[in-house]
Amino acid sequence: MPERHLQPLLHDLVGVVHAPTSALGDTSGQIRSSGVQGVFHADARVLSRAELLVDDREPEAVTHGSAGPHGMRFVTLVRWLGDPGADPTVRVDRIRQAGPHGVTEELRVSSTAAVPVRATVSVDLGCDLAPIELVKSGGSGSPLEAKAGEPGRVQWAAEGLVVTVTGEAATVDAAGDRAVAPRLSWPVELAPRGSVTLRWRLAVSDPKAVVAAPPAAPDWSVPEVRADDRRLVRLLDRSLADLRGLRLTDPAHPEDVFLGAGVPWFLTLFGRDSLWAARMMLPLGTELAAGTLRVLARRQGTRVDPVTGEAPGKILHELRRHEFTLPAHELRLPPAYYGTVDATLLWVNLLHDAWRWGLPADQVEPLLPHLEAALRWLGEHADADGDGFVEYVDTTGHGLANQGWKDSGDSIRFRDGRLAKPPIVLAEVQGYAYQAAVNGADLLDAFRRPGADRWREHADQLARRFRAAFWVDGPYGPQPALALDRDKRPVDSLTSNIGHLLGTGLLSADESAQVAALLSTEALAGGFGLRTMSTDDAGFSPLSYHCGSIWAHDTAIVLGGLARAGFAEAALRLADGLLGAAEAFDYRLPELYGGDDRAALGRPVEYPAACRPQAWSAAAAVTLLQVGVGLYPDVPGGRVDVRPLAGPELGALAADGLRIAGTPVTVDVDRAGHPTVAGLPANLTLTTPPSVPAPRTPAGSPSPTAS
Repeated sequence: MPERHLQPLLHDLVGVVHAPTSALGDTSGQIRSSGVQGVFHADARVLSRAELLVDDREPEAVTHGSAGPHGMRFVTLVRWLGDPGADPTVRVDRIRQAGPHGVTEELRVSSTAAVPVRATVSVDLGCDLAPIELVKSGGSGSPLEAKAGEPGRVQWAAEGLVVTVTGEAATVDAAGDRAVAPRLSWPVELAPRGSVTLRWRLAVSDPKAVVAAPPAAPDWSVPEVRADDRRLVRLLDRSLADLRGLRLTDPAHPEDVFLGAGVPWFLTLFGRDSLWAARMMLPLGTELAAGTLRVLARRQGTRVDPVTGEAPGKILHELRRHEFTLPAHELRLPPAYYGTVDATLLWVNLLHDAWRWGLPADQVEPLLPHLEAALRWLGEHADADGDGFVEYVDTTGHGLANQGWKDSGDSIRFRDGRLAKPPIVLAEVQGYAYQAAVNGADLLDAFRRPGADRWREHADQLARRFRAAFWVDGPYGPQPALALDRDKRPVDSLTSNIGHLLGTGLLSADESAQVAALLSTEALAGGFGLRTMSTDDAGFSPLSYHCGSIWAHDTAIVLGGLARAGFAEAALRLADGLLGAAEAFDYRLPELYGGDDRAALGRPVEYPAACRPQAWSAAAAVTLLQVGVGLYPDVPGGRVDVRPLAGPELGALAADGLRIAGTPVTVDVDRAGHPTVAGLPANLTLTTPPSVPAPRTPAGSPSPTAS
């Protein structure tokens, strides 16, 4: 039987990140030469081993916890030293901090013993410079020989990367067999109740990296939030700390910041992920959106290239240092890969939404030629067979077989479990396309550019075609199909994709209500969030990557659409599921987790290879906050709608420091659901639909009363 190369599990590992550097180790703090453990810089593993020993024995792990946004503290015991008796008297606290160019560690050895303590503390190292795709496929690189240089220093170098480890006052052993496993060591002598702090650091020089760390701190707002449901406060705090660590830039344009997709597999520019995360972060300011839009606009496609998937006007899928190859999956992606059907549409929609949140006109206007190019892609390249739908097919045989957000090879399945054959027409992509056409038309009109009528007509025709081709009979009544296959047959499984149609304008009011009802069924909503596929479908598996698992960003997008459309009960159920998952995962939501029933274990099941932290999962916390307070601005239109989800079910919720048009805004929703809004610029008017209590404006506030 041929050997199976399995992707390593990482659900039980502990990570720190300050992009483009991240580190993964076990719960004791050890970084072992196995699986995906190691220190990574961009797409390379720059340290494959860092094992702490005291007198050649491993300390015993007790606990670990956060040490700031980029750090972790591990508490271990050295019970063979110190006083005899049941109480441990010697411990080592290992504090690991990630930085943009490496990691540092402090080893704090402390004693409460009544007798002196003598020991030797050491750290065994290793480096293989394995590319991330080799690690992801279950492989590893050969250990490289280290070169000892100055006292306390050891170094590895290959392919332009230089990795240097320095131990302050440490002795280095890198001779003989230790050349591939060099050791830093320190003799330690502690007086009774004494302590000592030892330090070592890893530094990376990587001039060929395609991503870099931003030169300044985040410029998004960090709101002060008060909530009856404290889970939301804890989730937001942890998520914003994680997002701080995921920020990246293009080395040639360090002023433009975007979010890397996730640790460890995707810590680079991903069109779809970076766009969705920036869109979710708009309530905290438009700067991240502007940087993301500009970074992707610079790499917008200009020619037709089947190998890379590039086409004129198309937005990039992902950017790597070199070709990304997974032989077991017959996957071979070029460094700049355009195999995504939705990123171009999401780019248009982010530009529009950022404009609505107050992105200044002088930042929008330089992007309008890229908007027009993206719309031309929609009109000229997105519909290869001319049937009026946006579709995809990989013609190379080694690209992504599926090119929507559910991009695993088995994600597009009929109700009976059969795989759909490409070209594939995804349901949610038609919603994105409708919205992009309408949003693009609005931008063209606002900035007095031609062509708006063409795109509104394009949207109208797409809606008619969608209504005729996608609706099928399902176990809970009419439903939009997941997709159309090669023969234009509806792929009739019931999936979370249909929730992305809410708010795009593609659905009528009655159709939206039916979709909301479908999303509320136990088959989709019975877990800790929204299942990617219903339990009634033959392809369902709770630990399938895209056919039954739950993704935090997917749940957040859909509950946001439900809330905006007025389906509060359905939105609240998904919000509670997401908050329950957050609590179970120590408020660091992973990329995805199992779609098991809530009652099965009382907590979600880990998906063992999920990224954590992950950008759009962390940004989901901001979506929860936004729909909770219900703030929906239209700065160009001079209005702000307020439709809070908070109130009797979710409890009271208040946020100071949300941003609209660069101005800090406060929203306070009481337990009855009555909103109070303060701080709006004087040229914006508050509006509220009839079903929502009218907002109150505090005395002395510069914001106007509701109209």
